[in-house]
Amino acid sequence: MNQNDPSDIVGPHHYRNAEAMLAHGERVWLRAAESGLLDIHVDHESNDRLIVRETGHEFTLLCSCSYLGLNHHPRIIEGAVTALRKTGTTALSIAEIRVRLNLLVELEESLRDLYRAPALPGVSCSVLTAGILPLIASGHIGGAGGPRVMVFDRFCHFSMAYIKPICGDESLVLNCPHNDLNYLEDICKKYPRVAYVADGAYSMGGRTVLEGLLDLQNRYGLFLYFDDSHSLSIEGPRGEGYVRANIEMNPLTLIVGSLAKGFGASGGVAMLGDERDFQFLYRNAGPVTWSQNIDVAATGACLASADLHRSPELGQLQEKLRRNIDYFDQRFPTRFSGNGLPIRLIEVGDEDLAVRLSEELYRNGYYCSAVFFPIVARGAAGVRIMLRADLETDRLVSFCNTVESLMVSA
Repeated sequence: MNQNDPSDIVGPHHYRNAEAMLAHGERVWLRAAESGLLDIHVDHESNDRLIVRETGHEFTLLCSCSYLGLNHHPRIIEGAVTALRKTGTTALSIAEIRVRLNLLVELEESLRDLYRAPALPGVSCSVLTAGILPLIASGHIGGAGGPRVMVFDRFCHFSMAYIKPICGDESLVLNCPHNDLNYLEDICKKYPRVAYVADGAYSMGGRTVLEGLLDLQNRYGLFLYFDDSHSLSIEGPRGEGYVRANIEMNPLTLIVGSLAKGFGASGGVAMLGDERDFQFLYRNAGPVTWSQNIDVAATGACLASADLHRSPELGQLQEKLRRNIDYFDQRFPTRFSGNGLPIRLIEVGDEDLAVRLSEELYRNGYYCSAVFFPIVARGAAGVRIMLRADLETDRLVSFCNTVESLMVSA
């Protein structure tokens, strides 16, 4: 081995290539940092009023995933505080399969009732994904028969794509063009056992092609794994999310979602299609089973949010969100207008222009995130807007006026 030749130790880059990704993306991240758009420290009065203590600058948060504004709901905050007082501990710090608080068991039962499916909580949605996907690849979830070919949608969230190398140690991993049912059907025809990994609602906008995927499941036994974090709480009569509200759970479907976005609390949940998977995953799903479990305050907040999801207030908040989405779509039509989801992208193409627009919006009192490669494809940079139910009408109107003015002068 030549000690001066780094090619001797470079990995095969089958599923990731940090050098290629960072060579481009890091430059724009540094540009955003220089513009004061990263590492901002704030005090919170509401999502419409965050304050930079050192300068007194106030701004409205328009890239928050708290789509219903539940992150500061008094009932949910009180749920967290009550749980701490009730249990007298922050956590047990032991693997939950061995010992878990009755409070956590209560949350499992509450989420099971809410989503009408066995519900496995986790410290985060990403932790659940990291624990579950390799077991789907190995064939231990979704019925006997051996490993499954793992087909990842090109636009699936980074938290799922990040697990490709682990899945690749268990089975063949393939990348599917976004929402391409023809490609996926060809794979199903070629291989007897296939799993498709995708978002239900995508973090950069748009939905999965659910009807077509269910047809492939019926015809080929396709296993469907969805991360539906961005529609949880905002869709469905009980906030089940887009996918769960439109399917019947079955052993070939598994849905994960974040409880830290629309749900307004913390942690994640896996909705299972097979009752037998509940204890199996507690025993075998890697990081799901370790001692870093959902803390007591988060459990209490989740229980309070689950109760709110059973109340008329949920529908009222969903309707407020829909009105805000409709207003924004009227002012700024995009390819996702009318889809009912709260994520919008003002595309500008050039990455430096996206950062500059984000910087100007921040100066005018609105924080929106510039997005660029590798978050989006090269040449598709823009500013991502996350609409909320608790975004007051006058602030939304003022924001749209500001965007319009900046776009004209750009």
